[in-house]
Amino acid sequence: MTEIILDAAPDLDFDLKGLPKVSLHDHLDGGLRPATIIELAEAVGHTLPSTDPVALGEWFRESADSGSLVRYLETFDHTIAVMQTKDGLFRVAKEFVEDLADDGVIYGEVRWAPEQHLQKGLGLDEVVEAVQAGLEAGVDAVAESGRDIQVGQLITAMRHADRGQEIAELAVRHRNKGAVGFDIAGAEDGFLPSRFKDAFTYLAEHNFPATVHAGEAAGLESIQSALVDGRALRLGHGVRIADDVTVEFDEDEGPDAAFNDGTDEVNDSIGMVTLGELAGWVRDRGIALEICPSSNLQTGAIAGFGEGIASHPLDMLYQLGFNVTINTDNRLMSGVTLTDEFELLVETFDYDLDDLLELTLNAAEAAFLPLEEKEALVEYINEFYDELG
Repeated sequence: MTEIILDAAPDLDFDLKGLPKVSLHDHLDGGLRPATIIELAEAVGHTLPSTDPVALGEWFRESADSGSLVRYLETFDHTIAVMQTKDGLFRVAKEFVEDLADDGVIYGEVRWAPEQHLQKGLGLDEVVEAVQAGLEAGVDAVAESGRDIQVGQLITAMRHADRGQEIAELAVRHRNKGAVGFDIAGAEDGFLPSRFKDAFTYLAEHNFPATVHAGEAAGLESIQSALVDGRALRLGHGVRIADDVTVEFDEDEGPDAAFNDGTDEVNDSIGMVTLGELAGWVRDRGIALEICPSSNLQTGAIAGFGEGIASHPLDMLYQLGFNVTINTDNRLMSGVTLTDEFELLVETFDYDLDDLLELTLNAAEAAFLPLEEKEALVEYINEFYDELG
């Protein structure tokens, strides 16, 4: 068991959108433009809740803001419906990259489940190739505007289905053609990573990295299985690792005390925390947590810690030295960008430039990139922040 004493963080004033960002947890089918959904839906004959872009965007956000992961996932019925053709996949992927770049993202991993895009007769390899063509077109379009972005695919298997081995083989087959990692997603509760144990073994035998959705709708058992059965190098969300952290509150403060509300006194009043064995393992080995603040609030992933974003345990985890990265999850459903999530942290936890740099470097160092490319990414980010002074 490890005991730690916490500290706090100061103020800042600068352009958040202009900061270079790294996006590790962003779903392709959760990042469509409402106008694009409407045009593609008309082309394939799919009925939407609204054909007005503004109203449709609001519908997605309101439907996702239910506090239920199951309800949240239902919104994807409409986005997936318009991503069943090569043209649809290409367009969505291209615009996805352009929107990331517009938000200051310089490296992004785009996760999506090819098995969900076969309804119009395309094969698994065809859909991966269509998405890759779109991603590359997006990178080229960004370059033409005088900016740079690098992206990779995280090939994802749906945890409630039985195609884990097939999707793992698909990912490995495309490893030098855009695929950089593997994931499992979907309804987490009741579908442990152990369900795909053989697929994860196959990936390990082929030295192919995996990140696993765990510790969002389900708790510590899900995280343990992701690490043991999934051999996860990162945890998708992973926020429920906080269930294995015990806090000793000062008698005068009680459990409502915040870890960081912008004052120096709060952390001193909280005092000591104790990490359980699993939390200690995750922290001490630097296993990255792909935390998505707004999404976690929407899906109820942080309901056990309190109400509102100020109750999110990400600040506690960050202060304790966990490898916290900040992500958007689904930009359409949450109505956010990575800039918005950074702004939320600044407003809620009083994070400053040093904090945002550390969170960004955490993500860069956790990226599924060759060492040389990772080092170049880290160097670029450090130099950019150095120039800000």
